[in-house]
Amino acid sequence: MTTTPSSEKRNSPARGVYLLPNLITIGSMFAGFYVIILSADGNFERAAWFILVSGILDGLDGKVARLTGTSSKFGVELDSLADVIAFGVAPGVLMYTWALRDFGKLGWLAAFLFVACGALRLARFNVQVSTVESRRFVGLPIPAAASIIATCVLLFYELGGSGTVRQVSIMLLIYVLALLMVSNVSYYSFKDPALFKRQPFFFLVLAIILLISIVAKPVYMLFTIGCLYLISGPIWTLKLKKTEKKLQSMDPVGDEDL
Repeated sequence: MTTTPSSEKRNSPARGVYLLPNLITIGSMFAGFYVIILSADGNFERAAWFILVSGILDGLDGKVARLTGTSSKFGVELDSLADVIAFGVAPGVLMYTWALRDFGKLGWLAAFLFVACGALRLARFNVQVSTVESRRFVGLPIPAAASIIATCVLLFYELGGSGTVRQVSIMLLIYVLALLMVSNVSYYSFKDPALFKRQPFFFLVLAIILLISIVAKPVYMLFTIGCLYLISGPIWTLKLKKTEKKLQSMDPVGDEDL
């Protein structure tokens, strides 16, 4: 059977890429690469800020693509590669040069574990994106893990610290973040359609108070928000398991068909 030119056109792969969302993704990748350069130069505070800049750009590219109808498979793959650099390699290098170098092999192995678990988290997300409900993530999202690292560094300098730090607690934080990324702990994704519906007036007041607090003390508030999100996953997961057990106990067991 012969094919018509119109059918060949429909079956041929699409050529070209959408510029706007992919440029934002490249901007996120650039910010992550700049974090590595700044970390190598010892400018750790500025490097931490650029991790947060990368996080903002990472949140924008997907929204811009959906709003403008420019989503594509190419953009999805590029976004994952950019995330590995911006939220995996960049914070890993930052933490090694800032806090883990003096631990020798244990230090760089901890940094690599963070990078590896972040890459595994992204790969699992891409595989499960169509099977997991949109309102939750399975495992700590890698941008959240990178943001917690960034705010930890910023808090150190906000409290008057200087230079580098050598604390076992920093290494433990890296291990906790790495393991949570590849865990089955559920985290809220903030993609719940209910968020865009009418909400009680009190929620608006609460949002304004939160915004004012962030503007007044950005480092303290961002670090606090990151820590609250970190512990929210295990709490939510325990609550979900408790609800599931309660529902299972309410199901009739051993009933026979009449």
